[in-house]
Amino acid sequence: MLRMLCLALVLAAAGVHAAPPASAEDDVGRFMAEKRFVDRLEEVRATMGDRVSAGANHVAQRASELVVTAMGFLGVPYRRGGSSVETGFDCSGFVRAMYEQTVGLILPRRADEQAAATQKIDKKDLQPGDLVFFNTMRRAFSHVGIYIGDNKFIHSPRPGAQVRVEDMGIAYWTRRFDGARRVLTHTPEPPPAGAH
Repeated sequence: MLRMLCLALVLAAAGVHAAPPASAEDDVGRFMAEKRFVDRLEEVRATMGDRVSAGANHVAQRASELVVTAMGFLGVPYRRGGSSVETGFDCSGFVRAMYEQTVGLILPRRADEQAAATQKIDKKDLQPGDLVFFNTMRRAFSHVGIYIGDNKFIHSPRPGAQVRVEDMGIAYWTRRFDGARRVLTHTPEPPPAGAH
């Protein structure tokens, strides 16, 4: 290919006007043009980009709704085994109720079961709506809250307390941090472009 390009440049410089010989690349180029492969590839790229963007927007919107809904329950009293505003919430009952109300997803009842049913993520990858787990009763995953951003989470802490926001950077929570999890919500794929 390089040899043909050099030959074409030499001939052009000498003033000779000769058509370069046809090559396999020219044949492939013509074939792709005839079949509109480049246009089709561009359409697929654009469609996939739109789907990824729409999916990301949908996830962000759900996370935002979840956090806003959870914040609406600030001040609701703690109650062991509680899972509603009428009864009060324990930590896992609060998380379960928020996901059921905003996402329509029913998580397991206990904090350790919620940890087992969700995807492990690194603490640095936390996003609003993710779950944060703590060892507060000398056993792993004994407490859970919902990450709201800025190193803070919302939870129903203990008897005599109410749903509130805490800073994960406080020594108490830092020492007891057990891990972060992401709740995978499976949403239906949008139909392919042009499908009816």
